Amino acid sequence: MDFAPAAPSLHRTAPPAVAGREPWVPPELSLVCLDIDDTLIDCTAAIRRSLAVLTGRDDLWPLWDLITEEHVALVVAGKLGYDVMHHRRTGCFLAELGILADADQVGAFEARRREILARSWRLFDDVLPCLDWLRAAGLRLAAVTNASGVHQRRKIADLGLAPYFDHVAIAGEIGVAKPDPVMFRSVCLAMDCPPERAVHVGDKLDTDAIGAFGAGLGAVWLDRDGTSRTGERAPDGVHTVAGLGELPELLVSEYATVGVPAPRTAGTPAARLRGGMF
Repeated sequence: MDFAPAAPSLHRTAPPAVAGREPWVPPELSLVCLDIDDTLIDCTAAIRRSLAVLTGRDDLWPLWDLITEEHVALVVAGKLGYDVMHHRRTGCFLAELGILADADQVGAFEARRREILARSWRLFDDVLPCLDWLRAAGLRLAAVTNASGVHQRRKIADLGLAPYFDHVAIAGEIGVAKPDPVMFRSVCLAMDCPPERAVHVGDKLDTDAIGAFGAGLGAVWLDRDGTSRTGERAPDGVHTVAGLGELPELLVSEYATVGVPAPRTAGTPAARLRGGMF
């Protein structure tokens, strides 16, 4: 899939001119931050698959997601380590299903779940073309995630994403998590980029988009499920895209320094990796 965004002048959303004021000038863009799970990697599908294999049920994702969020909050607060969290989260999940498992049984369930996940991770189809475009446009990239550092770095490496990122920010390693403004600003600080010259893209409206907007970054909600069409709406100042295929044109229309990228060459990360990945 090739991106061919229209010329910036056709899409600029400039406000009306006001007498005595300087003409509106679009901001410059240097850094694009990207969430990982369910933004680049189809995490929900992989976890659903693992839970279905282990339990014989395909309706348990909402329960798992709720319990996971509660336990990740304890990690970010410094009350649990990730290894302990994984074990307790799985034990809590099994208990909610009425399964009273001892420590060994919980450990076996979690180990088997991870084995299934390792074979189930997949990138969304629009990920590599978009990352290629962003790189060709001269933008720096950062991964910003609330997930466990060890597991997340392994996923990034195994799926061929590592060459794209200049920086990887993981909540458990930093001590804060999205949507805390400190999380986003720490990435900008590490990349020596003012927040107003950065944009964050993620699938969670509150955690990713509204959190980034509150920290002073440009904010893009990746609404793959069409939630915005069925009720939930992004607030003013937060952009919405239905897929990463829409991101290049949005950036071209909203930022001054993003133009049509140079032609892709054999040396780009995707060109080197794609042949052996799928």
